[in-house]
Amino acid sequence: MRPVLSRTGTDRSPGTLQAVMFDMDGLLVDTEPLWFEVECSVMARLGGQWTAADQVALIGGSMDRSVVYLIERAGRPAEPDQVANWLRYGMAELLEARGVEPMPGAVELVGQVRAAGLPYALVTSSEPIIVDAVLATLARRDVSFEVIVSGADVTKPKPAPEPYLLATAKLGVDPEYCVALEDSQNGVRSARAAGCVTVAVPGHAPIADVTGVHVVTSLAGLDLDLLRGLVSAAAPS
Repeated sequence: MRPVLSRTGTDRSPGTLQAVMFDMDGLLVDTEPLWFEVECSVMARLGGQWTAADQVALIGGSMDRSVVYLIERAGRPAEPDQVANWLRYGMAELLEARGVEPMPGAVELVGQVRAAGLPYALVTSSEPIIVDAVLATLARRDVSFEVIVSGADVTKPKPAPEPYLLATAKLGVDPEYCVALEDSQNGVRSARAAGCVTVAVPGHAPIADVTGVHVVTSLAGLDLDLLRGLVSAAAPS
């Protein structure tokens, strides 16, 4: 039987992997130590204290959620736009100055997907200035993304399904035949709500609900054959 192809040439036969989507912070790159440093600096400006537990509470969340959280714990008042700018520009400056290391297996997995000719996308809650800084670092490892959904592209960020639904629409693929790779609870919920086959790689924060989710300890434990098998196994019989 010949494969059913989309207009973009993607194989849309039932049970066939159509695309792979990657989260960014904590999944592709280890940005959490930098985020902690920036958040501590911003909270110091706000006259409050910042702990590791506070950082964990924000993992996988949007900029708006982070700003509200910081202001609620501040010792002095501040405008939300000002706090957001402290976060985004502080993080962009650290990334430009220090770069960031890919997570184990990240470069190799993106390379496998690209070599196979499969569509793929970056789906992140981070804002464009931060995405650009991270991608500048990844470009040195020959990792790039033509399709990107950032926090600025959606009205309802993770854990809502909009980020992944937008990404699959941009790729021209069906969510149920795509794999989404995530490291946070919000990201897993977003991918699941969009109908994607979801792989969780828990990082700095635990993922409480992994029902119907394939969990691995590292991207180094994944390859394209495994992702294809997950989609095939999840396909309606």
